[in-house]
Amino acid sequence: MSDTVIKIENLGKKYRLSHKQPQKYLALRDILVDRAKLFAKRMARPFSTASGTPSSGAEDFWALKDVSFEVKQGERVGIIGRNGAGKSTLLKILSRITEPTTGRVSIKGRVASLLEIGTGFHPELTGRENIFLNGAILGMSKTEIKKNFDAIVDFAGVEQFLDTSVKHYSSGMYVRLAFAVAAHLDTEILLVDEVLAVGDAEFQKKCMGKMDEVSHKEGRTILFVSHNMPMVASLCESGVWLDKGEIAGQGMISPLLVQYSSSKQGGGCFAEFPPGQHGDDVAELVSASIENEASQVSGEYRITEPICLTMKYRVMKKNISLNPNFHVYDAAGQCVFVVSDGGIDFMGTQKSEPGIYMASCVIPGNLLNDGAYSVGFVLNTLSNVTVHFYAQNELNFVVLDDMENTPTRGGLYRGPVGGVIRPLLQWSGQKIF
Repeated sequence: MSDTVIKIENLGKKYRLSHKQPQKYLALRDILVDRAKLFAKRMARPFSTASGTPSSGAEDFWALKDVSFEVKQGERVGIIGRNGAGKSTLLKILSRITEPTTGRVSIKGRVASLLEIGTGFHPELTGRENIFLNGAILGMSKTEIKKNFDAIVDFAGVEQFLDTSVKHYSSGMYVRLAFAVAAHLDTEILLVDEVLAVGDAEFQKKCMGKMDEVSHKEGRTILFVSHNMPMVASLCESGVWLDKGEIAGQGMISPLLVQYSSSKQGGGCFAEFPPGQHGDDVAELVSASIENEASQVSGEYRITEPICLTMKYRVMKKNISLNPNFHVYDAAGQCVFVVSDGGIDFMGTQKSEPGIYMASCVIPGNLLNDGAYSVGFVLNTLSNVTVHFYAQNELNFVVLDDMENTPTRGGLYRGPVGGVIRPLLQWSGQKIF
């Protein structure tokens, strides 16, 4: 029996966009004036040979086009893409809020969705009544809802306002209650679309922990839409990248985030920067690259491979001690390390002269874990720590698990290893008794 719970085949959604100006309020005088103007135009061109029909002022817009992928039970899938890429439309179709124009969707199991603030809530009903209403909409019995009621209220933290109409709730309270209902009721699939951005940082962390828990312990499937890449990286195992309604990429979340980040920021493994883009009147960044052992620009490395980070920068003023450094971040946006060479002259006995300089460092093999990383390029003055340029997350690279050749694996364990780094350390062991 297949463990696929969502199957999307050639899905498309078309909208008809009108370009007509909205009609203003018209008085009888306005109507009579417009009719007179139209009559005058027709009389002025009685023998016009123009043919054709006037433009309707509308066009077809495909919010989704030929989208196909599958989601297995217990998977946590991140849906990423720019504004207008079709992410919310996709989740609305999966939630049966809107019908697709083409293609089909097959879903096994009950779906709980958190798409917009207040979706599924009646503003005139109290928080207590909306919990039961939302549960009933999801197909839950009154007994099932009562079983989870206390947990929902406790998680949402709105006990004091439980018997108040939700129309009086703040947006944060709305989201807390809506998420608590969606996460605690017994559904197999949870759809979440960006709404967590409304909550405070503590509640966001609480929600992420809950989604991780229901996925691991209960085997619930989660589709998560967000522009917060660290959130997506920390929660999701795989992802689908939508661009202008079509799938631009899909697969494991770490390399997918690198691809998406590169397309969005113009990143990659090599970049040249026009004068003034990164820098000031002292120094500016000229170019940056990520290379392999053979000095070839590359975006993918095995865990065992060394990685060379290089920057070229132009210095315009003399007698300044400059300090180039590299900042490496993981896919969640956390800083892995900052490395510096101590400057052109750490002791200050020699000062920089105008010209173009190159700084590089090598990340040794068997240090970084598999995953996606980005690099920031920084130049500062040592004496007063003045930053002359900080090109953050300009370039990206992926470290791939080389299971056959990595000494630490030994071919005995095949699977993910926790942590940002995975160093090859010296070990010894002996029997002591």
